[in-house]
Amino acid sequence: MKDDDFSCQMLAVNTALRLTVVLLSLVQTSALQASGPNIVLILADDLGFSDSAPYGSEIQTPSLSALAETGIRFTNFHIAASCAPSRAMLLTGVDSHRNGVPNIPEAIPPEQGQLANYRGTLGHNVVTVATLLQDAGYHTYMAGKWHLGKTPDLLPSRRGFERTVAMADTGADNWEQKPYLPIYEKANWFADGEETDLPEDFYSSRFLIDKTIEFIGSNRGDGQPFFAYVPFQAVHTPVQAPQAFIDRYMGVYDEGWEALRQQRRARAVEMGIIPRDSAMVTMETTGDWHSLTPGQKRYQAKRMAVYAAMVEAMDYHIGRLIDHLRTTGQYDNTVFIFTSDNGSEASGSANPDTAVSRFLIGLQGYTTEYASLGLKGSFNSIGPSFASAAAAPLAFYKFYAGEGGMRVPLIVSGEPLSVGHPQSSAFSYVTDIAPTILELAGVSAAPRYYGGRQREPMTGHSLLALIRGEAERVYTEDEAVGYELAGNAALFQGDYKIVLNRGPVGDSLWHLYDIVRDPGETVDLSERMPARLQRMLALYQDYVTENGVAPVPVGYSQQQQVALNGMRDRLGRPILLVLLTLLVLLLIYLVGRNMRR
Repeated sequence: MKDDDFSCQMLAVNTALRLTVVLLSLVQTSALQASGPNIVLILADDLGFSDSAPYGSEIQTPSLSALAETGIRFTNFHIAASCAPSRAMLLTGVDSHRNGVPNIPEAIPPEQGQLANYRGTLGHNVVTVATLLQDAGYHTYMAGKWHLGKTPDLLPSRRGFERTVAMADTGADNWEQKPYLPIYEKANWFADGEETDLPEDFYSSRFLIDKTIEFIGSNRGDGQPFFAYVPFQAVHTPVQAPQAFIDRYMGVYDEGWEALRQQRRARAVEMGIIPRDSAMVTMETTGDWHSLTPGQKRYQAKRMAVYAAMVEAMDYHIGRLIDHLRTTGQYDNTVFIFTSDNGSEASGSANPDTAVSRFLIGLQGYTTEYASLGLKGSFNSIGPSFASAAAAPLAFYKFYAGEGGMRVPLIVSGEPLSVGHPQSSAFSYVTDIAPTILELAGVSAAPRYYGGRQREPMTGHSLLALIRGEAERVYTEDEAVGYELAGNAALFQGDYKIVLNRGPVGDSLWHLYDIVRDPGETVDLSERMPARLQRMLALYQDYVTENGVAPVPVGYSQQQQVALNGMRDRLGRPILLVLLTLLVLLLIYLVGRNMRR
């Protein structure tokens, strides 16, 4: 044999041996990394701080209560005040101004839309927790609202999820495949990356759990753990629920929103969720219940009854998933994480049962009739007054940087956790969820270069030390966490928060609060602690500079921008665009006037 032939053969053998070693190493690493627990991440949509029983609600949520009783309840957890930024940070652990989703895409003005970090869709400079878990040997499933992009490269099937059924918009009908706003031509649902049609017997909460159970069952018994992400549509508008659940809450809200707000505060104090002496503000957008006619009170009480029914229906279907995991022997090795994408939603007319409201809702093929409220074909929301009650005992609600918009429930539960304390009042933030999941799974965060791309590093902290009772805080007293969305801004440091809320509900001024002792944000400490205020303002400016936070244009309104962007995207014909835009702006004006009343 010639020397050259021999050398070639030896080179081939050596190469094969090296490849074998590498492959065996990868298999072993994957097997080791994939030995963690199953993880179920459940995300409610627009659920207020006190909308579940573990947080002082009258709404029956036995599934969430059981998880809280065997796990840990966080009472100082914060998230973005709008859905898409929260979802992007939840799945990546990266600030919304760095991951491409500083606002929902429907609300980004042209001046900001020209910036690379203001696309409103999840950038390819970040890695989702699903991708990291999938690469480590986990099965990854997603069923629910996505809202992080709907082009093929942005759908969840291309962002780390093995099996998916996803609704790509801000919201959609819960009874049929129908858009809930005129900015959408259709309700955009996808299954495993392809457009799909919903079944005839569709109800969103039931359907999403059905699909989750189906996905989990498809790989049962192969020895690999799973990560299931279940972002519900509940309780985003249109607020809809089965009649059997609605019937349970008829009469419950006949005393009105202020009575409900006081009742929830009292229960929160009794449960130790807030300090005994903490106060509440009354929002200017909260109406006078006693000035309503008996017919108006009846209608408003049913709006809230449908909302409560939608919450309980969601909880019921969560219970179905838990029961399935018990029946199939997977429960004891599963960790559950439950939270909401922002605080309660105050949009919608304070009085939708007017001729103008009925006409405008009718253009979308909906009715607001009392008898069918919450059922198929009905459009329902709770309006600003009951939204304040849903956020009780906090101030503000969705879109705003007040605690009612940003502080939401967080329950972490499961046999693999070894929970140290049943409750934590330590500050925690949405970017903490992804690193917590990775530590649970024994999987490392993505390095600076991953999958052939440069990636943004995670900025959140794992909460496992808090969960196990090994620490009282994961953020030091000096660490600052900045936040901005549509011009509303905040910065957290230690027990303190500075916050600016724009109009029409806010005053566009900075305020300083101790949100541990005063979660209702009732006592502004700016004059008592001017040095702290200035330090935190300087830290906020650092956050703006470091994260490319762009100012909103003069006169910017999130609701108006949604209308303008939506009409522009759906239409192209200038005259029709102008007419429809004027119609939508008229609706916004009427709604705003009702809210101010």
